[in-house]
Amino acid sequence: MRVLSLIFLWLLYLSICDGYRLLGLFPFQSKSHFAMAEQLIKGLARKGHQIDVVSSFPLKKPYPNYTDIVTVPITIELVNKISYEIMKRSFSVNPTYAIGTGAGNDLCKLLENPKIKELAQPKNPPYDAVIMEVFAAQCFGIIAHLLKIPMIGIVPIGMLHPWLPHIIGQPENLAFVSNDNLTAPLSFGKRLCNVLCTLHNKWYFDYLTTQVQDRLIRKNFGPDMPSVRELERKLSLILINSHITLHGIQPRTPAVVDVGGLHVQTENETLQPELKKWMDDSKNGFIYFTFGSMMMIETFPREFLKVLYASLGKIAPVRVLMKIPFPEKLPPGLPKNIYISSWLPQIMILKHSNVKLFITHGGLMSMQEAISCGVPMIGIPLFFDQFNNINACVAKNIAIRLDVDTITEKSMDAALNAILKDPLYRENARNLSQRFLDRPMNAINTATYWIEYVIRYGENSLRSPAVDMTWWQLSLVDVFGFLLLCATIVIIVVVFIAQFMLKLIHKDTTTLYSRKLKTN
Repeated sequence: MRVLSLIFLWLLYLSICDGYRLLGLFPFQSKSHFAMAEQLIKGLARKGHQIDVVSSFPLKKPYPNYTDIVTVPITIELVNKISYEIMKRSFSVNPTYAIGTGAGNDLCKLLENPKIKELAQPKNPPYDAVIMEVFAAQCFGIIAHLLKIPMIGIVPIGMLHPWLPHIIGQPENLAFVSNDNLTAPLSFGKRLCNVLCTLHNKWYFDYLTTQVQDRLIRKNFGPDMPSVRELERKLSLILINSHITLHGIQPRTPAVVDVGGLHVQTENETLQPELKKWMDDSKNGFIYFTFGSMMMIETFPREFLKVLYASLGKIAPVRVLMKIPFPEKLPPGLPKNIYISSWLPQIMILKHSNVKLFITHGGLMSMQEAISCGVPMIGIPLFFDQFNNINACVAKNIAIRLDVDTITEKSMDAALNAILKDPLYRENARNLSQRFLDRPMNAINTATYWIEYVIRYGENSLRSPAVDMTWWQLSLVDVFGFLLLCATIVIIVVVFIAQFMLKLIHKDTTTLYSRKLKTN
């Protein structure tokens, strides 16, 4: 017994000594964005690290090493609350404005919260790093600055917004890396649009956020605090929810690490017996249809729902599983082959052997889950990056795109028949799934390794020299200018010498001619 007690104490000692203490700051009130953060935190907790979390989504059940220390009140309810009318009105605004204000300046007002201000005070034991979403509220970097610890960012979407690459020294090549809903290869017109849109979004975001966030930082932490633009340049690492199989080859600094699909976990998910039986009994296969965690399909125009009813009813005996938050709001006439539920365990459904097709709005998290499971898609994008996400899958021949404003029964029938009857889509989806999952380490282990690396070797261990250089130095404007000046000087000297030589030759020729005339 004494030996067993010593072994237990030794193992406990090792687990405590090897673990870091981390602070997670995720105040943005988007459940889909938090999905990546939550799985990252749980993965770190399973490795023995202690994580204190600030978010709007506290865990319903205790999780070892995971502590919700501040719960941010939800001011705008998004889960199952966005109607078609709200979507059209709210998401039609300039995306940069919506992000810079709603996901940036408004969140930075939380720095006035005493519980959040208190996080900037030294702790015992101290925190080893801050992990935060790098979206638009970089003001929270003030906490890492005051605690003098590394700041690690996560990006739940598949690209760095235009205002992010330069803060981490990420090389930009706008000739083939798009910051808008453009797909490669980029024609001259698309490249011109890409450059102009990128420059505009960078300037507009900085214009929107700098003064507001600087004022909030200095109001709550003192007048001598650095600006938000200075704070964001202290990032040590960004974990981005992308992968080369979906988002293509892009230039990357070591401080930007792809961890696409990190959230694809089925831990603690269970299937309701009734739902499991329904899927198992779907011998002819079934289609899974959802517009994500926010949208209410039942509020869409009757014409759109009429198209769905007609087309989905025709494919029986193939069944359809639909997420409908409020089924009572659906119009009458729902086809008998459709099973509806207000909540569905998405990953477990996509993993089922009988699923044939996924109809989605193109949210990146959902698409990565479908790709992981090798399921082809019909994409009906609604807003923001969903158009780009669907376009990327269409280019890889694993999806067909339809548009909510122009969809017809004929186009829906054609899309359903193409994917259900043409095995090429399924084969392509499975091949892409194999490539998506084929990595030296899975996404959560990759993220954990690089977080631990930064903590072990310091906040500047992955820092690119580009962070400390101006745009004109990075673009070699000074070098090319110097070379142009040298070339100009050389040309001037050569021209001067040539003119001088021509004058000498002309003078000699004139002298000889004069002498010849005198002799004659």
